[in-house]
Amino acid sequence: MLDLTGAQTVFWAATKAMAARGLAGYECCTVSLDGGLVRSAEGLVLQTDALAAYRQREIDTLVVPGSPHMVQVLEKSGPLIGWLRRTSGKTRRTTSVCSGAFLLAAAGLLDHKRATTHWLMFDMMGQRFPTVQIDRDAIFVQQGAVWTSAGVTAGIDLALALVEADCGHDVAMEVARELVVFLKRPGGQSQFSKLLQAQAEDSAATFDELNRWIAGHLARADLTVDVLAERVHMSPRNFARVYKQKTGRTPAKAVEVFRLEAARRLLEDSSRNVDEIAKMCGFGEEERMRVTFRRHLGVAPRDYRRRFAARVSSAT
Repeated sequence: MLDLTGAQTVFWAATKAMAARGLAGYECCTVSLDGGLVRSAEGLVLQTDALAAYRQREIDTLVVPGSPHMVQVLEKSGPLIGWLRRTSGKTRRTTSVCSGAFLLAAAGLLDHKRATTHWLMFDMMGQRFPTVQIDRDAIFVQQGAVWTSAGVTAGIDLALALVEADCGHDVAMEVARELVVFLKRPGGQSQFSKLLQAQAEDSAATFDELNRWIAGHLARADLTVDVLAERVHMSPRNFARVYKQKTGRTPAKAVEVFRLEAARRLLEDSSRNVDEIAKMCGFGEEERMRVTFRRHLGVAPRDYRRRFAARVSSAT
């Protein structure tokens, strides 16, 4: 249900924002192969129009939601897959939310293209559609006129990106504020925030509060083992041993990846220059941040900003 309604709510809010500016917005239609009532996985029933009603209508953007039962969906969706294959070439954009990517793949729309889907379905996607280049990290992926997004709420991120492309950054920000969501979530371009990963480990009871404290004090130059050990009332030697045992990384490496994630967000969403961001995130100088970006992401901070920033600032 949220695959569908999350994106539609974004378009609805964008239409309101555009109307306030005296501009046209989106006309959203919910359709199914035969029309009528369709029960969602959560049990709520939706009224839909039949695809046949749109044969002569110009379609701008297709949004294909997913299903937790995609194996069964694929088996009985031959006519729908055929319609997607024929119609996609006539639309400006074809997009999917979550496992809806499987329907695009079945229609041949993702052949030899980079795409993403719900992280629980990566292996299934690879087995069924080996020519799809699965991006296991992205919130959403654009490949020309075809967009795919990760699981469930990532459809909101995708829809906000579409609104930003259509209506501009200011409208997208207004929509994000109204819906109380991030225009770009704190996890940056990744499905897996480092802080969230740390919380998911069995170390959460011991180190969750410490990890949050680290994330809030990255500008400090003294985030050493001694300082961190004192925060959790452990000896430095024991803390370093237990932290690595529980989290899979040393305290120094944890600080580095938290700094990297914070720098990524600032490069994406702020107009601060790179040197200032390096200082704010505790790298001290741009060169040290550049080395860290190269090691983890294979790209320099300035190149990362050019690729992912909502609006490229002249302050570089």
